[in-house]
Amino acid sequence: MSHSYPQVEMTPVYGISHAILDILAGICFRGDISGAENLPMTGGFLLAANHSSFLDPPLVGLPLSQQVCFFARKSLWKPGIAAWWLDAVGCIAIDRDGGSDFAAIKRVLQTVGQGKVIILFPEGTRSPDGRLQTPKPGVGLIACRTASLVVPARIFGSFEAFGRRGSLRLGTPVSITYGRPLTPADYDDPRDGKERYQRAAERIMAAIARLEPPRYRVL
Repeated sequence: MSHSYPQVEMTPVYGISHAILDILAGICFRGDISGAENLPMTGGFLLAANHSSFLDPPLVGLPLSQQVCFFARKSLWKPGIAAWWLDAVGCIAIDRDGGSDFAAIKRVLQTVGQGKVIILFPEGTRSPDGRLQTPKPGVGLIACRTASLVVPARIFGSFEAFGRRGSLRLGTPVSITYGRPLTPADYDDPRDGKERYQRAAERIMAAIARLEPPRYRVL
């Protein structure tokens, strides 16, 4: 894999999109990054991060040298270029309106089994005020069912840059800290019974909450 140009190892549409977004992010939201050494260079894992902005999915995924998979609302798959692009970059459609989406869960399990990376937001939706929210059990279910490494990540500044009720503020720095990978033994305890997935989600969210802002700028 080319560490200088990771896009050459990605599918064409994803690689081009990654390169363009990387340039735009560097111009519009350049912040600091710490803990990049905690990101596995090969193999599948889950990247779990807090969620305050539409900016979070691309920004938290850009530092990774691997191609990653994202969730997107099923309603976005409408005829036209948007649906084509979502499919081309490998997004996973999820039904936000119809309860348990077993097709999406099955695809997630297959994707991780193929050694790919999936970005998850334990809170389930964007925070209304930028503060960390209570996690949903979905991330615990996926983590426990796949027995994957989970890399916690915390995004700082994205709410200020483009919060749920705010306007886009170009030039606002967005920084990210990546934490030590969690093994299944760190987040999963089968003795939790019916609360197993919720408790796993809470342990993952607690790892995110412990992360502090980067102290040194990455040039």
